[in-house]
Amino acid sequence: MNYPHFWQHWDWRSILLWPLSLLFRLVITLRRFFWTSGMWRAVALPVHVVVVGNITVGGTGKTPLVLWLVKTLQALGLQPAIISRGYGSTRRDSRPVTPSDTPNSVGDEPYLIAQRCGCPVWVGVNRVASVLALHAAHPEVSVVISDDGLQHYALARCFEIAVIDGTRGLGNACLLPAGPLREPANRLATVDAVVINGGQGVDSQYPNAFRMTLAGALFQNIVDPSQVVSAEHFSGQPLHAVAGIGNPERFFNHISNLGISCTTHPLPDHHPFQAGDLDFAGHDPVVMTEKDAVKWAPFASAAHWVLVVDATLDAQLGELINARLLTLAHTLDHTQAHIKDHAAT
Repeated sequence: MNYPHFWQHWDWRSILLWPLSLLFRLVITLRRFFWTSGMWRAVALPVHVVVVGNITVGGTGKTPLVLWLVKTLQALGLQPAIISRGYGSTRRDSRPVTPSDTPNSVGDEPYLIAQRCGCPVWVGVNRVASVLALHAAHPEVSVVISDDGLQHYALARCFEIAVIDGTRGLGNACLLPAGPLREPANRLATVDAVVINGGQGVDSQYPNAFRMTLAGALFQNIVDPSQVVSAEHFSGQPLHAVAGIGNPERFFNHISNLGISCTTHPLPDHHPFQAGDLDFAGHDPVVMTEKDAVKWAPFASAAHWVLVVDATLDAQLGELINARLLTLAHTLDHTQAHIKDHAAT
């Protein structure tokens, strides 16, 4: 979903849409009450789940955080795996991401994650079904990371991480459609950790708040990945920057901070690239995000480059998750035994 400018502040459109926001608040409040009161119960799962999500519409930086979590948990001796909704996927069933897949068949983010993480990645509309299928195929997995799904309450979870764009914040703090919020701001008081992507400092109002920065200064050629250059490579020549992510300005600011002057081309999040989309550049070099590069690869030329970035966070976040998993180990053993007994009958 595109992020309208008026979501950052109050104006006549926010006021006009305010009654619909009240109705939306009623619906989500009732829905959350049914789940938290026990009237609706989450499905018991044979493996613990860590949910990485947000309470706002639009990209906040979940994908680099998921990749960071995989590396961090692996370093702690755990065996993580990932599930995702697979936005834009052509299939609805739960299935693994394989080398023969494409960004169109499984979604751009799961495809990118599978290329980089070195662990099982499954996609599917039904997240509970995805966890069960993944665990059946990979019983060695000790924790599943759900890429998004904070509002998917049928999915039992042991740890919740909410990601906030450090520049946009919570916008005008209004619920959809008057603002960008999927849930009220006080939902952040109930999660286990808040990760703030970019911006300045860590907001002390959030429990267990962590600052995340995206580090990356090298560009890899899309056609020939062995070619890796620094920002100086583009000095003194026309350059175009393309970003089809939730907050394109974050990418453009990153490029600017590397000392590169370029013409920017923001695109809608999950933009489905087609041949000719970058004809505006002619033979000039073009730089883009990793999420865009995996979709543009079939049409790429030697003039097209991708900026490779990695998230940087305090290792304490991984330690908090590991401590929670150790605390709940006995509960998980009981759940696995219950599931096995249920299956036997």
